[in-house]
Amino acid sequence: MELGNDTRVSEFLLWGFSVEPELQAFLFGLFLSMYLVTVSGNLLIILATITDSHLHTPMYFFLSNLSFIDICLSSTTVPKMLVSIHTQRRFITYAGCLMQMYFFLLCGGLDDFLLAVMAYDRFVAICHPLHYTVIMNPRLCILLVLVCWTVSALHSLLHTLMVLPLSYCTHVEIPHFFCDLDQMVQLSCSDTFVNEVVMYFATGILVFGPFTGIIYSYSKIFSSVRVISSIQGMYKAFSTCASHLSVVLLFYCTLIGVYLSSAAFPDGHSSATASVMYTVVTPMLNPFIYSLRNKEMKGAVKRFFRMNS
Repeated sequence: MELGNDTRVSEFLLWGFSVEPELQAFLFGLFLSMYLVTVSGNLLIILATITDSHLHTPMYFFLSNLSFIDICLSSTTVPKMLVSIHTQRRFITYAGCLMQMYFFLLCGGLDDFLLAVMAYDRFVAICHPLHYTVIMNPRLCILLVLVCWTVSALHSLLHTLMVLPLSYCTHVEIPHFFCDLDQMVQLSCSDTFVNEVVMYFATGILVFGPFTGIIYSYSKIFSSVRVISSIQGMYKAFSTCASHLSVVLLFYCTLIGVYLSSAAFPDGHSSATASVMYTVVTPMLNPFIYSLRNKEMKGAVKRFFRMNS
């Protein structure tokens, strides 16, 4: 690459985790294990949902979509990170960086929207149980998922197209293990005022819009549960949304933690470490949360293994 400013930068350098060389093998084994658990766990939920007729309900339809997105989210960043750790070649092409950024934004947005859709599903199930099958019909469920995909795809496409005109100084070093939108904008040599305004505005809508929907749904759920006289009835109502609520708290707590750490330590390396929580850890834990706290899912998984044994 030539020295100076160039809009046609061919490669970026992903620093990833700056640790001692003797720890590289440990990191490789750790992240490889976590990735394999993520893929196998979420794939098991998808297969159990498809093969078990007891799980052919809106709740598990949305859950199988969430599991698929979690696989895609981890696959967007972890394989490249593993290759970089193993080969010690930390470069990524400009086109590869844009593709990674696009799919990461797409999967992250889908995670956010699907959690809101699942909260709405629990709201209808608990607050309007007699009309649940009428309201949450297959047509509406498919439409909700399609809307999630469309909005997320347009959001990620918008940011990708806005990054394309930016120029970069040569030898661009990204202090992260993947091509993060915020890093791509900050490292540009161009005027990025418009990019930053659009980024914060769109991200605010994408994050706080679904989060507001989740808060509203659960406020209605808690109001409905409070009027239930029997303890058994209250427990049954809460148990239907306990797994989803656990995933919501995990997702948003890790997301908030990443941005707080970025604000407190803007060097990029702290942000990279914190980002592992929602790019690697959260997708890995979701299958355990839904399987361990859900009797129907545990039963379906057992039947799936018996069927294939």
